[in-house]
Amino acid sequence: MRQYEVVIVRLAGRSRSDEEGLTDLLNERARAGWHFHSTTPLSTTRVLAVFYRDAA
Repeated sequence: MRQYEVVIVRLAGRSRSDEEGLTDLLNERARAGWHFHSTTPLSTTRVLAVFYRDAA
């Protein structure tokens, strides 16, 4: 069985700031045992990120 986590990421519209924010999010989730699944743009300022991990 898998667990899923969905995160809505707000983009600032500045490339460097957005890159750092997304990198931090991915690294934080990876350390907690989550694996990246996909992203979906919701608008020009928001992205939906989906993560999963195997349930014990």
